[in-house]
Amino acid sequence: QVQLEESGGGSVQAGGSLRLSCAASGGTFSRYNMGWFRQAPGKERESVAAISTRGSNTWYKDSVKGRFTLSRDNAKNTVTLQMNRLTSEDSAVYYCNARRNDSVRGLESYWGRGTQVTVSS
Repeated sequence: QVQLEESGGGSVQAGGSLRLSCAASGGTFSRYNMGWFRQAPGKERESVAAISTRGSNTWYKDSVKGRFTLSRDNAKNTVTLQMNRLTSEDSAVYYCNARRNDSVRGLESYWGRGTQVTVSS
């Protein structure tokens, strides 16, 4: 069982920056692909960025490419989402996710509780 705890959310003006962090415990962090999702009021949860187990591959939602950077530190069991040039469209609750395909258990997926990001224009 993996526990995830997000931090770093808050309120910022449009054009500003925030850094979200996710600390993992209870599992072998380096075995999990990590990602950030977000959910705005009245909308479905959507994937924002993802990173492979060793950090060699990343993926970003088109609307955040060039503004968001996802990184991980397997020694510290953390993943960080640096968000720059924020817009009101980025306002949402951001969730950290850890997932892997286990040969016996199948898909394992764990979620944090989320952290609020509010961007005012």
